[in-house]
Amino acid sequence: MTKTVSQKLKNKPLSEQVRKAMKKYFAALGDATPANVHEMVMAEVEPELLKAVMNYTNNNQSKAANVLGLNRATLRKKLHRYNIIEKS
Repeated sequence: MTKTVSQKLKNKPLSEQVRKAMKKYFAALGDATPANVHEMVMAEVEPELLKAVMNYTNNNQSKAANVLGLNRATLRKKLHRYNIIEKS
């Protein structure tokens, strides 16, 4: 039985996807010197993680904080930072 591309991607760990993306990023830089790579990656990944968990918990911040292993105040700061929720 032949697997589709989406089935193959589902079976690959996130770490492998990150490794490939970073390899591609560094290759594309050429002679340019990268800076703030951690900040760049987190700004791309963290909002999507937060959105997925908020969706999974039906926007229940207490449940989302537990799923993420964060305290609720930290989660709220991150949600505000990425404009996922508006300040009340």
